[in-house]
Amino acid sequence: MPPLSLMIKPASSLCNLSCEYCFYRDVSEHREHLGFGIMEKDVAEVLIQKALDYANGETVAFAFQGGEPTLAGLDFFRFFVSEVNRRNEKNSKIFYGMQTNGTVIDNEWAEFLRDNSFLVGLSLDGDFDGNKFRKRPNGQNAFYKILTTAELLKKRNVDFNILTVLTGFCAENGERIYKYFRSKGFRYLQFIPCLRPFDSNEQSELYMTADQYADFLIRVFNLYVKDYVRHDYVSIRQFDNWVRSYLGHATEQCGIMGHCTHQFVSEANGNIYPCDFYCTDDYFLGNIMQTDFTVMENSETAKNFIRESLKVPQRCKQCDVYGICRAGGCKRTQQSEDYCRAYKRFFHACLPLFRVFAQEPRK
Repeated sequence: MPPLSLMIKPASSLCNLSCEYCFYRDVSEHREHLGFGIMEKDVAEVLIQKALDYANGETVAFAFQGGEPTLAGLDFFRFFVSEVNRRNEKNSKIFYGMQTNGTVIDNEWAEFLRDNSFLVGLSLDGDFDGNKFRKRPNGQNAFYKILTTAELLKKRNVDFNILTVLTGFCAENGERIYKYFRSKGFRYLQFIPCLRPFDSNEQSELYMTADQYADFLIRVFNLYVKDYVRHDYVSIRQFDNWVRSYLGHATEQCGIMGHCTHQFVSEANGNIYPCDFYCTDDYFLGNIMQTDFTVMENSETAKNFIRESLKVPQRCKQCDVYGICRAGGCKRTQQSEDYCRAYKRFFHACLPLFRVFAQEPRK
């Protein structure tokens, strides 16, 4: 039985911020029910038991996301971890993760996250100007509160990385934002392209053009390589995975693989979907209260979701960088914007630099 990766939305689409680009708000608006409230304990109990049964002693990763998952409350998370410990009779190795905007986290939260070895993804889009789209409901930039939380996580020895939504504005200021993160001691970064709403062709500074993305990739990759060579390595997840691919190693980031993989996402009511970006009625796999993971994994909906991602465009089959580009990554990103030109420009400009990682041992 393969390891299980389970993303959980314990507060559904509820959030205490009003970010201008929220992709999950758009997902929620494309299904019959906008949100499913806070996860009840009986749903969590069944979810945990069926996850452990499915894993059958293999690794289980529980990742919490939203909306804003901390709105489910610290008591919910204490209960969840306690139930996992109580029910884990086959001694599966358990990993916990959480993606959060950080605005609810205080000392008590930080100590819980540290004591239970949570890897926290903290959402921050750069310096104050870069973070201007991540707003409170009153329109105020949430930057200073998030930065305070980052310092608290450091102080309490909580493992965390920074997740940045890569808007057009941030892409144009990528070098400055990278240097800012480095100056704050943030050594683990992830940049996610800002997604247009489904079926939208909107043009604004939120959404990168192919040329903006290419410029960002080229400029920031050059900084990434320079810091690596100077033994001042800063991890950037997308670059790390491309380097792994170049060296012939397995990649771990979903979009880098060139196709979708089997995953499960649980909404607060136990509805299960195959991907965070597609928690819509069309991709509903079943409800955990009635159906097991094995049944859902073998459903036609789940199989079709994977099949859809296996189609390789003809232009990619003839492309000289297809072996590492893998048709441009995540299919949801491709639905938002065609970044083919961006990837071509990047790899043509930067592939020679990849040799550094084959020659230079990391310190």
